[in-house]
Amino acid sequence: MRMNRRDWLAAATTAPAWASAAAPAAVGGKTLRVAFNFAETGFDPPQVGDLTSISVNSHIFEALLTYDYLARPVKLRPLTAAALPEVSADFRRFVFQVRPGIFFADDPAFGGRARELTAADYVYSFKRFDDPQLHTEHLHLFENEKILGLTELRRRAIVGKTAFPYDAAVEGLRVLDRYRFEVRLANPSPRFVHLFAYNQTAAVAREVVEAYASDLMAHPVGTGPFMLQRWRRGSLITLVRNPRFREQLFEAEPPADDAQSQALAAALRGKRLPLLDRVEVSIIEESQPRWLAFVGGELDAVALPTAFADLALRGGQLAPYLARRGVRSQRTLGPSIAHTFFNFDDPVVGGYTAERVALRRAVALCVDNAAEIRRVYQGQAIPAQSMIAPDCYGYDPALKSDMSAADAARANALLDLYGYARRGRAGHRQRPDGQPLVLRLASQQNLRSRQINELWKARMDAIGLDMRFEYAPFGELIKRSLAGQLMMWGFTWSIGAPDADFLLGLAYGPNRDQSNDARFALPAFDRLYERQHVMPDSPERLALMREANKLMLAYVPYIAHNHPITTDLTQPWVRGYHRHPFTNDWWRYTDLIDRS
Repeated sequence: MRMNRRDWLAAATTAPAWASAAAPAAVGGKTLRVAFNFAETGFDPPQVGDLTSISVNSHIFEALLTYDYLARPVKLRPLTAAALPEVSADFRRFVFQVRPGIFFADDPAFGGRARELTAADYVYSFKRFDDPQLHTEHLHLFENEKILGLTELRRRAIVGKTAFPYDAAVEGLRVLDRYRFEVRLANPSPRFVHLFAYNQTAAVAREVVEAYASDLMAHPVGTGPFMLQRWRRGSLITLVRNPRFREQLFEAEPPADDAQSQALAAALRGKRLPLLDRVEVSIIEESQPRWLAFVGGELDAVALPTAFADLALRGGQLAPYLARRGVRSQRTLGPSIAHTFFNFDDPVVGGYTAERVALRRAVALCVDNAAEIRRVYQGQAIPAQSMIAPDCYGYDPALKSDMSAADAARANALLDLYGYARRGRAGHRQRPDGQPLVLRLASQQNLRSRQINELWKARMDAIGLDMRFEYAPFGELIKRSLAGQLMMWGFTWSIGAPDADFLLGLAYGPNRDQSNDARFALPAFDRLYERQHVMPDSPERLALMREANKLMLAYVPYIAHNHPITTDLTQPWVRGYHRHPFTNDWWRYTDLIDRS
């Protein structure tokens, strides 16, 4: 999960005075300096869902699989696995083999010994998701797959109020030998292997978890190319090269017709990874200082703040003053969806009755996504027609829905029809039973959120709905959302696999308290979801996915706003910085040349 959320320079037509600032000298070998726009929550893979934390974790911890850095369409390949897994014909049994000779970074928890990665580490790491004490929002990744015996182990700990029995045998999750383990499922899962490319399923060492139980989020120890050296919460994260990292040579399969990817592959082919010695991650929440840090040479790479899109991109091309400096740009329409959810447990906006559906549909009809893209995103997004994102199997580029066109007249008519009458001097509507009607939207306190809230307020005023805002930090909002304590909240999901199953799963009833922030639970939808989930890709599966999507559009647990476009800008001395749609570990492939 991630939250992406200007205008003082938008009208500039010439290069700013600081555009020619010289780059400072590198410090501490090859040091890449980047920034994120919101604070991290910590560094334990199962416990985090924000982009900042996941991006850092992706360079410390490693999953069994990854995606080829340059191949398009995307292609799975081994990371710590010796090969892609053995998969049974019925998609119920999967056997993985861990590559020998991979070691965790040194840590006092290992008692001074080199600690090799084994199959048991992955089995332990997967069991952690079912530990009731962990409170992970990613439990559904394994629960939905119904690993034989794992749910029963969780239930035993809950009912008995005992510690989770990590050493208990589980039929569906067994170590076969030092490097091999198997997973057995109750139901077929044709896309199950993609789960093992998620960073949340990376291996952690049991000794580390037990040694730092009280503050595990601050003690990440993995097998990846980098280690955490320093952490100032919400301010600065410093990673350094992991001396224990194995020999990994760059290889990739770029498309034959992509000259940029071909050139990158040729420049990196055969090089030992990582190419950097150090990465400094600054947390700079507001767009202006983040942009100034990049143009002043204090950052090596930045995701272009949308507030400065008009200044940096003109007609889709990099502005001349940046091009003359050698700045490079890369635009990516990735598998992301900006949305707002309604809490279906909420007595005002939740529920399945006709008048509640009418309220949510009226709100969705009145939201002006085109104005938000124009005024807030500066054109750096495309309108969303549903919660299914581009680059995902199941995405329909021909779909047109009510999500993409604001219509206050229809929204007003719908509210009138279902008894949401205007009363009082303010002209605010009340609920059909005469009770007050107040919409409460949770929000962060940053510039983009304030701009979006201004649009929300104006649009809801247009249909007589009293909207108020509740402000809190991102991490606090995640906790409150998982506890069902928010009426409405909006953020952006970035998807970790090239399939829309996860996005449909946002409305799957058993996923409430996890990814299903809307707490939507409709039996007809659940049946469709479950049927498509076990089917191989086919026209029949696509038909089921589209029927499920229609139910989401009809009941409106989510308002789909837009699919953001990310433009990465890099300084002339940066090489290999290339965003992948489904992984976050591209610092491993990034290099720096002489900045002088």
